[in-house]
Amino acid sequence: MAFQGIREVENYFVPLLQRFKSSREWKKIHGCIIIHGLSQSSFMVTKMVDLCDKIGDMEYATRLFNQVSNPNVFLYNSIIRAYTHNSVYHDVIRIYKQLVRKSLEFPDRFTFPFMFKSCASLGSCYLGKQVHGHLCKFGPKFSVVTENALIDMYMKFDDLVDAHKVFDEMSERDVISWNSLLSGYARLGKMKKAKALFCLMPDKTIVSWTAMISGYTGIGCYVEAMELFREMQLAGIEPDEISLISVLPSCAHLGSLELGKWIHMYAERRGFLKQTGVCNALIEMYSKCGVISQAIELFDQMKGKDVISWSTMISGYAHHGNADGAVKTFSEMQRAKVKPNGITFLGLLSACSHVGMWEQGLNYFDMMRQDYQIEPKIEHYGCLIDVLARAGKLERAVEITKTMPVKPDSKIWGSLLSSCRTRGNLDVALVAMNHLVELEPEDMGNYVLLSNIYADLGKWEDVSRIRKLIRDGNMKKTPGCSLIEVDNAVQEFVAGDESKPFWTEICLVLQLFSSHQDQEVIRNNNILALIGMV
Repeated sequence: MAFQGIREVENYFVPLLQRFKSSREWKKIHGCIIIHGLSQSSFMVTKMVDLCDKIGDMEYATRLFNQVSNPNVFLYNSIIRAYTHNSVYHDVIRIYKQLVRKSLEFPDRFTFPFMFKSCASLGSCYLGKQVHGHLCKFGPKFSVVTENALIDMYMKFDDLVDAHKVFDEMSERDVISWNSLLSGYARLGKMKKAKALFCLMPDKTIVSWTAMISGYTGIGCYVEAMELFREMQLAGIEPDEISLISVLPSCAHLGSLELGKWIHMYAERRGFLKQTGVCNALIEMYSKCGVISQAIELFDQMKGKDVISWSTMISGYAHHGNADGAVKTFSEMQRAKVKPNGITFLGLLSACSHVGMWEQGLNYFDMMRQDYQIEPKIEHYGCLIDVLARAGKLERAVEITKTMPVKPDSKIWGSLLSSCRTRGNLDVALVAMNHLVELEPEDMGNYVLLSNIYADLGKWEDVSRIRKLIRDGNMKKTPGCSLIEVDNAVQEFVAGDESKPFWTEICLVLQLFSSHQDQEVIRNNNILALIGMV
């Protein structure tokens, strides 16, 4: 076939490259390209590198690129893009350095977004700032895409100052600009700033709402997360899988079973139950809301169980004190050849703790380290010590606190102190209390517990001494609280808080229930009238 020029030859081969069906055909086309003298054509090699990017053959792409003596910036961008798409970030940096040092051309606005993504993925803030400096030095006009990538990079480095500086200096912002900054603040738990940005946003997308919901859930503001979820629906934004996964932990912690059930039905209707993440979040929600049977049913129906699925179900059994169910599920997990993680063993240790299976707990602790090379964290040590303390093995528990590689926290010493009352072990109680005085000097509950231990042993002088310390020490006690869901709204009641509406009426109802006349009042239906008032 006769061609009149190089451009005509190139245009002939481009459609062929787009339609190839096999590796053999692809290599045949490449051979023809070489025969026609196009092995040094940056345009032609760029097309072939793009094709390698799509099929994930980076070895071939590298060979193609290396054979070109003087690649232009478009070919550089193509190989950088391909390496980034295939997560070969170190090669991205290598090629970029070659572009800056050896090429007669400069990086352009198509180069930098992939460079910022690669620097973020490598976790190199220093390198990222260098590339940012090159962006200013080489002077391609800033574009929204480049600046969005820059904000995203700084946010991944937790560098809020530089990210916000880039955002403030942008001449033009799109919804991605706002969402990148908002998501970063929300991920870091800076919800006051995130809320301010959210209110200023000209256009809110599902990403914006989900970032806020996830952020509130992450810092334990579960009521705010649920309220925002409802506001999102009122704004006409339909929840997606990620937003459901973000709000379900709030349902679990607040015991909002009705909203959780609605989410379950909604997910089923939209086909989201095919997503493992949604099912995992629903299993956790049902477990923590006390409906373990529904969690089990959902777990049994799952087809693609991952390690989170198994661990969540094991933790659900542990939460309900069903150690046999947790152990059985772990055995099934092993048969399914799913490798457990630290959360899995945390659930197993917690299950053993509830029923005093201290020997089994020790076995799981050793299995975690020896069989799966999982380094125990302080939570694992806390569960193990709780297992031993509840089983009366206080001395052994104390020995572990002395040899564990991390410093025991207040939860560990509090667990020991609590078990000492059951076992009447004053020596261990005093050891635990000495550490708690350092860690939680103003926590009145620890002193009350020690006072009760003295009282159980008949040491009344020590009881008086501890009570005097409580009176003179200006100590604080964490007030008790309870939650109840009424008409899809969760109401929280805190001991001593009289700010709730109808507080007087609520107290009157409680008094009637606890009085000797409550049965007569109920028979007269007066109690129903009072409840109606509330």
